[in-house]
Amino acid sequence: MRTGRCHCGGVRYEITGPVRQIVECHCESCRRLTGSVWHATGANQKDVTIKDNDGTLNWYRSSEKVERGFCGKCGATMFFRRDGGDAIAITAGSLDQPTGLKLMMRIFTDEMADYAANTTANSGGDGIPHHGQFPDMLHFAIPEE
Repeated sequence: MRTGRCHCGGVRYEITGPVRQIVECHCESCRRLTGSVWHATGANQKDVTIKDNDGTLNWYRSSEKVERGFCGKCGATMFFRRDGGDAIAITAGSLDQPTGLKLMMRIFTDEMADYAANTTANSGGDGIPHHGQFPDMLHFAIPEE
C-alpha cells in the first residue's frame, strides 16, 4: 500500500493497487497550474481511497473533459482525472517517501518553457523518452499486479 497527503494533511489518500511510473508533463496548463512541470503517477480509481475529513478537497474543471483535485486549505495540487476514465493521476510530490518510482517519460515537450528547454535532461540526453504532444494512451497503462 502507498500513502500520500497534501502539505497541510487535510487531504490524505491510500493506494492499494499497482501504480504507474512517473510522467513529467510540460503542457502549458500544467505549467500554469503548478508553477513548473507536473510529475505524476497513476492508479486505478478503484484502488485509491481519498480521506478528506476537513472537506478541503476541491475539484477544478480545467478543460471540457478533465478535472484537477487540490486542497482548498493549503492549495496543494493533488489529482487529475478524465471524465469517464478508470484511472486517476496523483502528483508524485504528494506521495509519502520512499516512493520507489522512477521517471518514465516526458510529455508535451513541444510546449516546454524556455527556461527548461535547453537542459541536458530535457533535450533527451538522459535517455528518458520524450513526446512532443500527448502520446497514445497505452503509454499511461497502469501495470497489472
